[in-house]
Order: sequence, then structure tokens, then C-alpha cells
Amino acid sequence: MRFRLRITVGDLIAIGPGKISLIEAIEQTGSITAAARRLDMSYRRAWLLLDELNRSLRAPAVESAKGGALGGGSTLTDTGRALVALYRRIEQTAEQACRGDIDRMLELLAR
Repeated sequence: MRFRLRITVGDLIAIGPGKISLIEAIEQTGSITAAARRLDMSYRRAWLLLDELNRSLRAPAVESAKGGALGGGSTLTDTGRALVALYRRIEQTAEQACRGDIDRMLELLAR
């Protein structure tokens, strides 16, 4: 059982589990390319998700430096770190608050 919290703006999923997983992977790897590889998605898909997320926020979640002699890389901003913390806390709080109902719903499943 997993909660799949999504925040939409019109038809756009501004914040969702895939985007949160992506920025967590960027935080861990320091790279959009490495994060995409870790999540088994194309670099283009990762870049599009990240661009969509950054455009949805008042301040970007991730900042990237161009490659070159010193290399590039990507890092989470304060906004990105706050977003991940809030998202994961909401998931945890919702699961705890709904635990009894979740257990009763699971009992209804054929096994």
C-alpha cells in the first residue's frame, strides 16, 4: 500500500511521487543523468519532469551547473529540500491517520 499524493495545477501534475523521487535521486547523485539512470528513465524524461516541477514552483527545486573542465552537476535548493521534507511528512502523517481504515480496506481484498 502506497499513497500517491499529487498536486495539480489545471491539467498539470505540479508535484507528484515521480518528481519527488527524481529530486531525491538528484540530491543523492548530484546529477540529472545519474538520477535518471537510477530511476530507469531517460535523461529527456527526467529533464522534462524537472523543468515542469521548477516552472510550477515559485523558486526552483533544483539548480544545475553546466559541464566543462570543472564538470557540471545539479543540487537541490532550499525549496527542493523543503518540498521533499513536506511531501514525505504528508505521506507519513496520512498513512498514520488512516491506518485503521487502510487495514479494514486490505481485509476486503481477495488474497
